[in-house]
Amino acid sequence: MTILDDIKQQYRYGGLLQKLIFWNIGVFILSIILFRSFSQGRFIYPDWLGLSSSWEMALPYFWTFLTYSFFHGGFWHLVFNMIVLNFSGRLFLTFFTEKQLLGTYTLGAVFSGIIYVLAYSLFPLGNALLVGASASIMAILFATVSYAPLMSIRLLLIGYVKLWHIAAVILVLDILQIGLSNTGGHISHLAGALFGFLFVFLLKKGMDLSRVTDFVFTLFSKKKSRKKYTPFKKVHINKAPKAPKPKPKMTYTAIRAKNKKQKQIDDILDKISRSGYDSLTKEEKDFLFQQK
Repeated sequence: MTILDDIKQQYRYGGLLQKLIFWNIGVFILSIILFRSFSQGRFIYPDWLGLSSSWEMALPYFWTFLTYSFFHGGFWHLVFNMIVLNFSGRLFLTFFTEKQLLGTYTLGAVFSGIIYVLAYSLFPLGNALLVGASASIMAILFATVSYAPLMSIRLLLIGYVKLWHIAAVILVLDILQIGLSNTGGHISHLAGALFGFLFVFLLKKGMDLSRVTDFVFTLFSKKKSRKKYTPFKKVHINKAPKAPKPKPKMTYTAIRAKNKKQKQIDDILDKISRSGYDSLTKEEKDFLFQQK
């Protein structure tokens, strides 16, 4: 099996979390071919893929409120996000379904995108283009934190900590870095965290926001197969051996004839033992030959 075949098998039989990671990696590889400027050493994404901070640019390309969450600004940006997505997604799936995972990822991206554009409209932050899955990942992580804040997590070189401790550190770092660098990114992170909290809050009230994305989930989770399978399987059962047919009882005449024939055979065999085979007559030899 080649590496490509192995990847196909992992994608086909992997869960939705694995598919999300594959989608992000696939989009990044395609981005290298289409949008990587090797002379400038960076990606140059068009306004119809990345999310513009301007309402005038974002609204005509309304789909960018979602598509930006599948594009990344560099290799390490992608790697770090995919590691955190895998970590957060596994925790999320401990308590929620794959359908809710997809809903939190996509709706978290849209909600964070709206907050991002709104913040740039209210404050003089300049113009920027947002890309990255960080906001969606924050939504997934903080949904889990909101549902199970006291869950224990074992971290390398640190030991066991509560899940809310990790979330608190991330929140503080994002708040402290607003205005220093990547302002739009940190705003979207905080918005994603807020959406994760709202998702669980409304879910406990009986409102599952992920139902909005049911159609998308059904579209991507549908397994196509040319062969139709029935719920029943053919099972081959070994039949019990048939009882042997009883042999017909022999009549008195038949028994007498059989005994007479057996006596002739015995007499001939005795003659052979005494005088040898050559002492037999032609009739005796023919009779004995017929009995073989």
